[in-house]
Amino acid sequence: MSSSLPSRLSSLPSKPLLPPPSQRPTSAATLLHFPSDQHYASASRASRFKCSAGEPGFFTKLGRLIKEKAKSDVEKVFSGFSKTRENLAVVDELLLYWNLSDTDRVLDELEEALLVADFGPRITIKIVESLRDDIYSGKLKSGAEIKAALKKSVLNLLTQKGLKTELKLGFRKPAVIMIVGVNGGGKTTSLGKLANRLKNEGTKVLLAAGDTFRAAASDQLEIWAERTGCEIVVAEKEKAKAASVLSQAVKRGKEQGFDIVLCDTSGRLHTNYSLMEELVSCKKAIGKVVSGAPNEILQVLDGTTGLNMLPQAREFNDVVGVTGLILTKLDGSARGGCVVSVVDELGIPVKFVGVGEGVEDLQPFDAEAFVDAIFP
Repeated sequence: MSSSLPSRLSSLPSKPLLPPPSQRPTSAATLLHFPSDQHYASASRASRFKCSAGEPGFFTKLGRLIKEKAKSDVEKVFSGFSKTRENLAVVDELLLYWNLSDTDRVLDELEEALLVADFGPRITIKIVESLRDDIYSGKLKSGAEIKAALKKSVLNLLTQKGLKTELKLGFRKPAVIMIVGVNGGGKTTSLGKLANRLKNEGTKVLLAAGDTFRAAASDQLEIWAERTGCEIVVAEKEKAKAASVLSQAVKRGKEQGFDIVLCDTSGRLHTNYSLMEELVSCKKAIGKVVSGAPNEILQVLDGTTGLNMLPQAREFNDVVGVTGLILTKLDGSARGGCVVSVVDELGIPVKFVGVGEGVEDLQPFDAEAFVDAIFP
């Protein structure tokens, strides 16, 4: 079936990606394979990396490799937080001609700048009061030292509670990553971009279309499968249960030697408790197939919502135990201080940030690069 499909996205038919009903398997899900130009490139990369989840330390090496890429992608992070940099540009102005007698006024204006950048009142007061104490005790004696202390304080907030930014994928094949979040946050797009990044590192990735409430979500993920050369499991019937589709996908991932299974889920409001409970069913269904899975439950948060993302993150974490965050839409309009607030309050590490519309614009989160990005 797959060999006759065109590789270009623009030529994909709107729906005939599925075989006719008479030719479909009787299981609750259907496996589709999409060849593409990237498929053959990925095959050569796979042989170069010799990636196999069965090898000792494979997932550990993969996590480190992705984290290293965050260093080389720092320019994209800089551009992604341009709005935050503009808001915090006043910091240099305030500290350029700083003197001890002007400390209270300067710190008041610094506090306002941090609040505008969505650092949140609790964190802002904590940072500013720490600077005040160090200035009046004589530990900080110049504007340059104050700025360095400010950046160090923000970095400490990120690293003390959100240190484990690498993907933790365990030691059993396949590793399973479940993507959750509210409607419209960018879950399916983030999953597709993550699949692209993992595939480019030589891993064999299977996508699972677990968003069974929104028909367009399956179509959207099929397009991502075609773009990345990944195989995908989709629901065989309308209104299929998400847990059944994800269970079938993980079984196939296990039987057919996939390294990673990426599971999409339906968007839901964090206040809809019956739908939130469905996520628990999905998690249990996956765990029955592969003990200890899912290895990661990544929640997608819309960065443009600022501190409003906190209650969402709290509820999802309480229900399914979120292991990491993907902050999306940080492409110039978002206020980056919300990253610090989420990590500090919830203790959940940010693992990826979306800084643009391109397929490569889901960047591994690196705390040092982030701090350099938001402070000019």
